[in-house]
Amino acid sequence: MRDHAAVIVVMGEALVDLVVAGDTVTAAPGGAPYNVARGCARLGAPTALLTTLSSDGFGVRLAAGLAEAGVAVGLLQRTDRPTTLAVAEVDAAGVAGYCFYIEGTSASLLTPGPLPEPTDVLVTGGLGLVLEPTATALESIVMAADRDVLVLVDVNCRPAAIGDRGAYVARLSRILSRADVVKVSDEDLAYLHPGVPPELAAARLVTIGEASAGVRAVLVTTGGTATTIVTALGSSTVPVDAVPVVDTIGAGDAFTAGFVTWWRDGGRGRAALTAEGALDVLAAAVRAAHQVAAVVVGRRGADPPRRADLPVDWS
Repeated sequence: MRDHAAVIVVMGEALVDLVVAGDTVTAAPGGAPYNVARGCARLGAPTALLTTLSSDGFGVRLAAGLAEAGVAVGLLQRTDRPTTLAVAEVDAAGVAGYCFYIEGTSASLLTPGPLPEPTDVLVTGGLGLVLEPTATALESIVMAADRDVLVLVDVNCRPAAIGDRGAYVARLSRILSRADVVKVSDEDLAYLHPGVPPELAAARLVTIGEASAGVRAVLVTTGGTATTIVTALGSSTVPVDAVPVVDTIGAGDAFTAGFVTWWRDGGRGRAALTAEGALDVLAAAVRAAHQVAAVVVGRRGADPPRRADLPVDWS
């Protein structure tokens, strides 16, 4: 496991998924930021994860997963509190529904600190934007990020863990004012903007960005059907190729990892989001992200691919 600075920094929760499929319960390392960091690192991108790990057995297992993927350790924080747990119940179609065991656990304990140099891309979202003091820490880091840092927020709402919807939405709005790319599912948009069609709700996020030099692109995912790209320059829908599905755990996280790794590998930054032809380049990045997610849904749990698992021309 590396301890040097990384060009992709992912921030948020690391936890253990208790995956319930029929009569079988399996404990698997998880948490959206944890999965994204492992996905980026397995794809060959220098990556660090800012998270809190417990000293318990589950925490040791989470650390081992980071080591195996090659994620840098310099930003890890430690606690004696137990590891946060998520129960993921998988239905007959392989789709998981979640509930969380949070009180007094590790994921809520993140404290802020400076980003390493260099940091090209900053990724956050998910349960970490709900739990305190982690949520306040993540907000402060995002808002203090250098203007050259590309910020991607994978909203990944967790309604089962949100006690104060108003406070959560207010914090998310502040964070999105600094985001460059927002990944959001149709379910996320339904929670944030009830009754508003997904593309209109996504366009409202881009409007927020125009007012504050923030959001350039919104990536709206709709499960296994398509991803719609919404920008101030127009929109485009990229279909998802049909593939066999074992389960969907970690698929969205694999998409995020694939998108930011492909984008960075091409030497692209914030300016590329508004350059001539940006919508076509975004569509290519989304297709690359779909390829990464397609590998994950064919496996049990969040098991991101390596470059060798992808087409030779992926990058």
